Parts: sequence; C-alpha cells; structure tokens
Amino acid sequence: MDAAKGGGVVKHILLAKFKDGIPADQIDQLIKQYANLVNLIEPMKAFHWGENVSIENFHQGFTHVFESTFDSTEGIAEYIDHPTHVEYANILLPQLEKVLVIDYKPEKVGP
Repeated sequence: MDAAKGGGVVKHILLAKFKDGIPADQIDQLIKQYANLVNLIEPMKAFHWGENVSIENFHQGFTHVFESTFDSTEGIAEYIDHPTHVEYANILLPQLEKVLVIDYKPEKVGP
C-alpha cells in the first residue's frame, strides 16, 4: 500500500486537559485503560504518553499527550470505529475539559 492511498506509518496524537477535581488515581486508571487498547485493537501498533513538561508556556492548557501508531489511515479509521475504542472514548471524553486530535504521517527532511 503506498502513502498516497493511506499506507505508511500514521501517528494519532491526542492532546488533553483533564477536568479540575479528577483525582490523580482516576487519571492513572484512564491512562492504563488507554494504553491497554494496543492489546485489544489490532490496527493500533504502539502507544506512548506523557505529561507536558514544556517551559515555553505555549501548551494552551493541555496537560497530557497520547500518541498511537498505525500502519495506515485505514487502520486509524478501523480503530476509531472499533467497539472497544468507542466504549473507552465514551468513558474518557467526559473527563476532559479540552481535547485536540491530529493524525499525521511522519516525514523525513532531506534526500
């Protein structure tokens, strides 16, 4: 499958700010559930996450970054429609004050 048809590595980035008052242990549990999706949804190849540590103050209130890796845009579409993802999204999204999702294909600079 070539890149023009959706093939090639695709990153699914979710930036999040959890609502005030959500306990840290609940956030930890939500993150563990998100990380476990890689074991339950075949097109999802990898998952990484982290908290904002930037000193530049351009984060616009977002506190967490979640990065999932897929082999194609079709894989992301399959993931988005997967019942396990839908069920999890219905748990996670109400806990977020802000969310931003971007999918992109990593490009190398140079020859």
